Amino acid sequence: MGRWRTTGSALLRVIVVWVVSTLTMMLLAGILPDFKLTSDNGDSITRVALTAAWGAGAFGLLGALVWPLVVRAFLLVPALVLGLLVFFLNGSLLLMALRLIPTGRGAAEPETAVIVAAVMSAVASATSTALAVRDDDAYRRRLSRLADRRRRRRGEGPVPRPPGIVFLQLDGVGERVLRDAVDAGLMPTVATWLKGTHRLTPWRTDWSSQTGASQLGILHGSTFDVPAFRWYEKESGEVMVSNRPASAVELQRRAVERTGDGGLLTLDGASRGNLFSGGADQVALVLTVAARRGRRNRSRAGYFAYFCDPANAVRTAGSFVAEVGREIAQSSRARIRKETPRIKRGGLYPFIRAFATVVERDVVVAAVMGDMLAGRTAVYADLVAYDEVAHHSGPRGRDTDQVLGRLDRSLALIAGAAQHAPRGYRIVLLSDHGQSPGETFEGAYGLTLKDLVRAGCGLPVPRRARRTRSGAEARYAVRVALHRPVEEGEEARPGPGSDPVVLASGNLGLISFPDAEGRMTREQIDRRHPALLPTLASHPGIGFLLVRSQEHGAVVLGRGGAELPLAQLADGKGPLKGFGRGAADAVRRADTFPHTADIMVNSMYDPATGQVHAFEEQIGSHGGLGGEQSHPFLLSPLDLAEPVPDGGELVGAEQVHHVLRRWLREGQGPQVPVGAEALAGVENSPSTGRPEGPFPVGGLTRQDKTS
Repeated sequence: MGRWRTTGSALLRVIVVWVVSTLTMMLLAGILPDFKLTSDNGDSITRVALTAAWGAGAFGLLGALVWPLVVRAFLLVPALVLGLLVFFLNGSLLLMALRLIPTGRGAAEPETAVIVAAVMSAVASATSTALAVRDDDAYRRRLSRLADRRRRRRGEGPVPRPPGIVFLQLDGVGERVLRDAVDAGLMPTVATWLKGTHRLTPWRTDWSSQTGASQLGILHGSTFDVPAFRWYEKESGEVMVSNRPASAVELQRRAVERTGDGGLLTLDGASRGNLFSGGADQVALVLTVAARRGRRNRSRAGYFAYFCDPANAVRTAGSFVAEVGREIAQSSRARIRKETPRIKRGGLYPFIRAFATVVERDVVVAAVMGDMLAGRTAVYADLVAYDEVAHHSGPRGRDTDQVLGRLDRSLALIAGAAQHAPRGYRIVLLSDHGQSPGETFEGAYGLTLKDLVRAGCGLPVPRRARRTRSGAEARYAVRVALHRPVEEGEEARPGPGSDPVVLASGNLGLISFPDAEGRMTREQIDRRHPALLPTLASHPGIGFLLVRSQEHGAVVLGRGGAELPLAQLADGKGPLKGFGRGAADAVRRADTFPHTADIMVNSMYDPATGQVHAFEEQIGSHGGLGGEQSHPFLLSPLDLAEPVPDGGELVGAEQVHHVLRRWLREGQGPQVPVGAEALAGVENSPSTGRPEGPFPVGGLTRQDKTS
């Protein structure tokens, strides 16, 4: 009897959606001049209704049967382009549906078909969602069947009773920003958690306050030898970049080899939108997968799982276009008002921002909800929207406030999905670093760090850099150091050796000399480029340098000739004055890394304003020491053990990893030990051997698209 009732309820929902779609098509035919459902001589309302019913039915069937195949084919297209093709694909399906009407009365111009298809998909999705909400029991039964079917395919038993954990990373949101957003009413979901169910724990990053190091530490338990977001490795001659697929694979391999542990998610885990897999056997939008070849391991499998539903595709594409317009309007307003600091936000950036704040957010949220509905034990997902906008608009302001509000609604969606999941879930919210504001180094001083280094080495620099005060002082320092006058327009003769490699990671700079084996000492640098270290250390935009000395070991250099051996370094004193608690230990740890650069450069930091100078084109930055960038947060349910007992400090991503692993063990027992697959950086388990299918989220994936 129950089966017949369920079948009848499902059939009724299909009929209701069909009727609503038919009425929508009739309404659009009456409004749009280039869309018709009648013959040239006109038809009765009954004939028009029948034609619309044929068209709506054919469009619905094509969407269910043909759309997933078309999207899978278009996965070869870059994901950013895929979002722009959604409207075209949906409109093409509508034109095909109109041709299938037996009476031949349906017709539309291509551009009109795009509009009609978008409206019909949105209306059908809203109707389906409303019906599902009104019939929670039926919806839960459907989700339970989908989850049971997946578990049977994987050869698993019933869902275990202990609750699972969902770890949601708000990329770049510092503890202070989160507290202020809650106090301002921007994040009501988080505010509700803080008032009754969760505790907020601040933690402190290493010197390298960026996603590559933090997420590697959180997911794989090691941040060793990750000195920055990008760095030069002399033995291979390669620049490692944390968000480059090949580099991410190598970093994960090194971490697993060092810890002997496959990662945080080795026990029935899922990794969504991250740089690293965490040992999960279910991955989507994970960078380490993007480096692999073959149909079964394409990094775009997560996009297929989301965009195979045409309603999802249309909603997200519409939001993508709206976000592009929002960014153009916001950047234009900032330019008209002459807001400072400000950087250029033209070119492709509006599309990149829309991809990070809309497409990636929607796909990741849908994936997490699907994981919960499938009953997975541990899920870790990264939402990058705030970090992307804060880099270009600054960590605080109207632009980032809007992003935080939409992220909070995503959290509410995920929390709501837990009510339909086949097991309980604890939601842990955390961040990987914060953001520090400030004008760029180039904006403040008229030349880049690379220009300053080259000037200090006596190498040619652009004319604009030579004309700045910093460039002129560097050139003068070179002339004095070499005891050689230089005529205007002439370059000082540099020392022997190749040009230095200068890399930036937020307000952390790394200078390496490729032709020198191993890490150069201060004495070697002074012999080759006698003016370089004084030029850098005395610059007002630079806070301190770390170099290695033959006589004193590692030393920290600062302004006014300040020099302190690393062993004597202390917080708040000497070159580290004002950089805050834990700065000395962070610098000491970085000095132990094999790939620490010959010269490590940290920008100035003003404790009064919290400002730093990024060596990249960013007015909200992270990567070094100074201000809020080093202070992320961990928001955890009260029924989990205290992150740090007795009011202790939580320092470093490696400690965060151990806390999260302890929470998993509280309910699940020992984790799966590392195996050959994890050591090789392979994300899909041998038991699956294929990317997972579409996520069972349906109408629950609604996002805020208009605010």
